[in-house]
Amino acid sequence: MASDAPRNRGEWFRETEVERRIRLWDEMDAAEKDAAGNWHWELWGRPEQLPPPVDWRVWLICAGRGFGKTRAGAEWVRHIARTDGSARIALVGASLAEARAVMVEGESGLLAASPGACRPEFEPSLRRLQWDNGAQAFLYSAAEPESLRGPQHSHAWCDEIAKWDNASGRAMAAWDNLQLGLRLGERPRVVATTTPRAVPLMRRLMAPGTGEEEGGGDVVITRGRTLDNAENLPAAFLAAMQQQFGGTTLARQELDGELLTEVEGALWSRALLESCRDRLPREPLARVVVGVDPPAGARGDECGIVVAAVTRAGGAVVLADCSLARAGPERWARAVAATAQHWQADRVVAEANQGGRMVESVLRAADCQMPIHLVHATRGKTARAEPVAALYEAGKVRHAGLFARLEDQLCGLMAGGSYEGPGRSPDRADALVWALTELMLGRRGRPRVREL
Repeated sequence: MASDAPRNRGEWFRETEVERRIRLWDEMDAAEKDAAGNWHWELWGRPEQLPPPVDWRVWLICAGRGFGKTRAGAEWVRHIARTDGSARIALVGASLAEARAVMVEGESGLLAASPGACRPEFEPSLRRLQWDNGAQAFLYSAAEPESLRGPQHSHAWCDEIAKWDNASGRAMAAWDNLQLGLRLGERPRVVATTTPRAVPLMRRLMAPGTGEEEGGGDVVITRGRTLDNAENLPAAFLAAMQQQFGGTTLARQELDGELLTEVEGALWSRALLESCRDRLPREPLARVVVGVDPPAGARGDECGIVVAAVTRAGGAVVLADCSLARAGPERWARAVAATAQHWQADRVVAEANQGGRMVESVLRAADCQMPIHLVHATRGKTARAEPVAALYEAGKVRHAGLFARLEDQLCGLMAGGSYEGPGRSPDRADALVWALTELMLGRRGRPRVREL
């Protein structure tokens, strides 16, 4: 039966006095140094990337992007396969393509983590990895939960479980079918690696009482941040992550590995927004509009600028959030014009409460060529948002990406009229509401088919 020896050997190495470690290193020849530096994970993996030294059935590594979750999962599987020739390991990804591209062939995947003599044979047609000692691993898609009904395994590595398809309960069904098949060997175990998101499976695994690393339990949780692995990450990546998420609530999720809790009474929830996450639509777009919520003053609130479209099939998709902070009229008007031109928008929908016809004049002066529809708010922001939130609940709106600041504001709009999100006003959310109201709830112009 496989043990958790890597942590013990690594602890012995780290606890050995520095002089002795240097002496041991100096006594190695070039080949030994190369092997130690590249393949002995127990020596170089960070303690939080090594199996917990307590009893556990599920080890959940819940950490920010770039933490080293994939490498930790691959190294654990490699250790199991190397020490247990009877191991039958399930490799479960959000899809078969992701399981192969990330877990097997990725830069931190199983093949990259395995030295030449211990490298498994990958048989793509059979979705199987075979080690010389008889250990095997099999690829599965969480989007096909029935494929996990029947096969038996001794171990499993599940990657990015928060990304698994939650439609019709598929993510939960895949997890449950996997658990029911973990009946080989004396000590079946699962490693799950993920950046947290507020989806049902994550909430189940992280519920109070499931266990923490200190004392062990059915589920042992290791938490971590992107910055924990800063010395192994490109400075450009860290800068990009800070630029995209810095200052947002979602930074706590995407970078700090924190599961964001829902605000009771909010019109939007994190789970709802995750369920509508998608890529750019492949189907033709019928209409594209740019929603604009102008700031009250030159140095006041943000100017909300959100691009949305309706597809030929009738669904809506949010394409971009191009909002600006601390922008004067000339600057935000130029940004609206450039955004409309870039997305080939059919119309700009702008709230006129703050500036009346001045809003249209500013946009025309910035060379905004497409039709401009000025709208006047006769109800509060939350009241206007409620029917749009209902469209999300009905599955009629998708997000073509992750819009951190916009989604923070949506999750702060409360049923009943208050706003409890970041900033003084939900300007980005208001721009989204104007755009989707125009596309899905207002009078629609004659649609025309366009290609992305």
